[in-house]
Amino acid sequence: MADFDVASTPYEEALSSILHRITPVAETERLAIRDAIHRVVAEDIYADQNVPTDRNSAMDGYACRYSDLAEKNAESRLRLVGTSAAGSPFTGEIDKGCCIRIFTGGVVPDGLDTVVMQEDCSISEDVVTTTNSHRLGQHIRQSGEDITAGEIALSKGRTIGTAELGLLASVGRAEVLVHRKPRVAFFSTGDELRAVGEKLNPGDVYDSNRYTLYGMLQSAGVEPVDLGVVRDDLEQTIAALRVGASKADVVVTSAGASVGDADFVKQALEKLGELTLWKVAMKPGRPLAFGKIDQTWFFGLPGNPVSVMVTFDKFVRPALNRLKGEKPSIPIRLNARIAKPIRKRPGRLEFQRGILSFDSSGEPVVESTGNQSSGVLTSMSRANCYIVLPLASGDLDAGTTVTVEPFEALL
Repeated sequence: MADFDVASTPYEEALSSILHRITPVAETERLAIRDAIHRVVAEDIYADQNVPTDRNSAMDGYACRYSDLAEKNAESRLRLVGTSAAGSPFTGEIDKGCCIRIFTGGVVPDGLDTVVMQEDCSISEDVVTTTNSHRLGQHIRQSGEDITAGEIALSKGRTIGTAELGLLASVGRAEVLVHRKPRVAFFSTGDELRAVGEKLNPGDVYDSNRYTLYGMLQSAGVEPVDLGVVRDDLEQTIAALRVGASKADVVVTSAGASVGDADFVKQALEKLGELTLWKVAMKPGRPLAFGKIDQTWFFGLPGNPVSVMVTFDKFVRPALNRLKGEKPSIPIRLNARIAKPIRKRPGRLEFQRGILSFDSSGEPVVESTGNQSSGVLTSMSRANCYIVLPLASGDLDAGTTVTVEPFEALL
């Protein structure tokens, strides 16, 4: 049997349509750089000076003139006349045939052009001897080697991670202009949902989706607004969507967006706003709704736990990144052989959950986590990658090369 549905939008077309509509939040704020971790830069940041500002030593050793060193492995003898340490540069005169003791980070005085590692030297009183061969300019960091004055140190749209935090400090920035965090309201729908700790009656389930959504929203760097559980009722669903739209830039729901008699999210959205996308030709996650309520974007995710996580990762996360002002990025993909046969019906792009590893030859291999039902949340917990299977693909034999997409921030 095939899995084609002419009413479903292809995955790439659906994602492109969503990202084409969304623009970054306009509001910005200026924060101390420590408070700006994981935020998105809203302006190009230029360096006012070279980094490093001065030539400095990359090693503990002795700074000298290369012309004073003997060729190849012949012995060189230099007279020691001073010391340069980080924060305490040497300021005296250095005649021909002389050197200074220098520590890592110490400024290399004008006229000296080479640093000899202390491991390659011996010292007796004030004479330094070295016999190893050396290269002109070795172990010296040049002024502006990292960043030159006037250069963009961090460009607009970059997310501030740990390296970027240090980079901002290295160019002397105490504050940085960043985009405001998007606010995302979310709720689950269903009469069968119970809170963790409540007693389950026949047919009830614990509401796991709000926990996975909360975790993914936190990892996405946005401000979550938890609206709880909404029962299967049209008026309650309309009221919850109104509240979410009044509080947030985006509303995300789980379940209720399908075609069942108790699925009211689609009906409520059509009464309140506009629905621009409904079904997507992907698995898991065909019943994905996207639209708008006034100025608030809306995502109606499926109800099955795996479908919630995959549709969030493939649609909501890129949309939130765009709202945050991030530059677009492409997921990392690689080829791997499948260790065991994989079953698939043609008709939908499929993101199966897989475990990526390497064989004894260092070649990537991947195997399914097992049951790929969209209700088996352990398939996400055990996995470290997606096995990306094209829409037209059918069953695959062991040894077939497939595309694999390692998880990044999903978990």
